[in-house]
Amino acid sequence: MAKAMSYAQYRELVERLAVAGQSTGPEQTEALAQYTQLNHRRMKRWDKTLKFGDLQTEAIKEMDQKMTWLVLTESWCGDASPALPVMHRITELNPNISLHIALRDEHPEVMDLFLTNGGRSIPKLIAIDEKTGKVIGDWGPRSEAATILVETHKAQHGSILPEFKEELQQWYNKDKGQSILKDLLHLLHREER
Repeated sequence: MAKAMSYAQYRELVERLAVAGQSTGPEQTEALAQYTQLNHRRMKRWDKTLKFGDLQTEAIKEMDQKMTWLVLTESWCGDASPALPVMHRITELNPNISLHIALRDEHPEVMDLFLTNGGRSIPKLIAIDEKTGKVIGDWGPRSEAATILVETHKAQHGSILPEFKEELQQWYNKDKGQSILKDLLHLLHREER
């Protein structure tokens, strides 16, 4: 995908947009700009504080299948701020996995192949075998544990209330990326051939 970025390029883009009071995507609103600013600060913190245990690190390093992780997202996506740093750290630990980030709204044809319950939910990780070019798995938009929280909230309230978005971010902080890591380790070892 020609417009895919490295993690460093994506972080630079989000920082530039945060400073300019903008966001990715065709729709530019004050709310999306504020979410972009929040996500910039969150990812900066995640990049500094994210830690994996020895067993998790070993499990990441032992995976020897060469693959590309293509992640569709947007700068304002709250679920991406904890997920992308976890994905990036995994790819730092295992050179067999390359991470490429593309903007969802610039690639609707790809996004539409990986809908979640009929929606263009992001972030969406698409794992591609480098030898065959075939999709071997996908993940997203959030960890299984976070999905349960969101679905429970929706069942109780009919939709996601604004205050729940803040509660979810607090949950992500307490979880320290462990639920995302658990899901991605499962995906890695399920994909191993």
